[in-house]
Amino acid sequence: MGKRYYCDYCDRSFQDTLHNRKKHLNGVQHQRAKKAWLDNFRDTAAILQEERAKPPCRKFLQTGQCVFGPNCRYSHLSEMDMKVLEQQIEDERWQKMLPDHEVSEPLVEEWLSRREKKKAAVTTGSVLKIEEEKGAENSDVPPFLRSIPDLPPSLLPPHPGGWRVTIHNDWG
Repeated sequence: MGKRYYCDYCDRSFQDTLHNRKKHLNGVQHQRAKKAWLDNFRDTAAILQEERAKPPCRKFLQTGQCVFGPNCRYSHLSEMDMKVLEQQIEDERWQKMLPDHEVSEPLVEEWLSRREKKKAAVTTGSVLKIEEEKGAENSDVPPFLRSIPDLPPSLLPPHPGGWRVTIHNDWG
């Protein structure tokens, strides 16, 4: 029977000979299917620019349908669709302009003071007590739950600065 060639764009298979493959790859149906697939990954700005260059499709505006579908040489986007694309482009620009992480780093003095407190606490063995006192001031835990001495972490609200990671140096 021979090998078969499967075209992902067209979702069809045929006998794999040089003639058949060349005929298929140069065919209009394959070219349209390939273009439709690659259009899924185009940039929003390129889509908007291309659609603005096209005049509106009268048939699509009148009936909401067009025989040519995505292969039509006229634009099927309404003014509302154009505005949505413009908004998406503007949002993308803002996301590129803003830095990924807008974390306000604490001042060096704050870091040094916290470091000194931790060092003092390590020598006295009360690191957890200091952090629990800090957390108790800012937490939304009801007062009756604060009186329970060893409340499991799953019942505590998240820390305002995020989940804290504790490093355990003394094991066993």
